[in-house]
Amino acid sequence: MRACVEVAQLDQIPPGTSSFVTVGDKSIALLNVDGRIDALDDACAHQGSSLAEGKLDGKGVTCRSHGWRYDVTTGFLTTVPDCGVKSYPVQVVEGKIMVAVT
Repeated sequence: MRACVEVAQLDQIPPGTSSFVTVGDKSIALLNVDGRIDALDDACAHQGSSLAEGKLDGKGVTCRSHGWRYDVTTGFLTTVPDCGVKSYPVQVVEGKIMVAVT
């Protein structure tokens, strides 16, 4: 089992918003969909634009640069389900967002 690292407080990312954190050499997008936090590599698979700065709509986030849309629960593109970015397991414990990144 991977170790979880505390990356943020739940109240820092209200529902419908996103943010990014850096853990070691990884930049991770944290996305809050209706109170559920998902974590993805922050760089779009196309040209590396920040997904945390993309448009969050339902369970999808759209890259602001070229419109690639990802399912935040899996990291896969909504149009090409076998292509996408890495997703990370998330736990919220006592208001702390914990992500398994190793």
